[in-house]
Amino acid sequence: MSAIVLNNKFEKDSELALPESFSGINPHNLYLYVKSYQAGIRANTASTKTRAEVSGGGKKPWAQKGRGGARAGSTRSPVWVGGGTVFAPSNNRNYNQKINKKQKKVALNCALNGLAEQGKLFVVDSISVESGKTKDAQAIFNKLGQRDVLIVKELIDDKTFLAFRNIDKSYLIEGNELNAYLAATFRSVVIEKAVFDKLVEGA
Repeated sequence: MSAIVLNNKFEKDSELALPESFSGINPHNLYLYVKSYQAGIRANTASTKTRAEVSGGGKKPWAQKGRGGARAGSTRSPVWVGGGTVFAPSNNRNYNQKINKKQKKVALNCALNGLAEQGKLFVVDSISVESGKTKDAQAIFNKLGQRDVLIVKELIDDKTFLAFRNIDKSYLIEGNELNAYLAATFRSVVIEKAVFDKLVEGA
């Protein structure tokens, strides 16, 4: 598979072959990484009190026998309105799933190879908008002709960040932020040559 090399006008110039190690990867590695990433960003805010945590209910509501009604030991029983919840969710749960460094790398390679197969992986020498204007960034986006795009710069400068931040269908990140989840989420990826070379070296 090959990545499409773009010139400074963001038009196709040539192709750059991906290393053989990028192909033949079991997609299950990508699935496991995405699953782990999504588990890690869970809000973990679900929390309800059990009968042990609800206040009150220390006194027996009425005598065990003699009134003709059902017996009750506490007003905080799950049977009562205002009582505790059985098997209540707690916000001290850890949802993190362990993924090895090697598997993270393999998952990213798998995602990039999938994009290359579809002709959606682009490499360019530099991506910068010196004017800092959104209309100039939009012009770059339009030239790419993609539905949405992940843009990977080696280092983000303020002007380029300001230019791209209001474009709904693009997301600008630095090279060290690139991961398999982001690569799999977007339909196309544009990577600066310096970042791409580092990815290929580590393959």
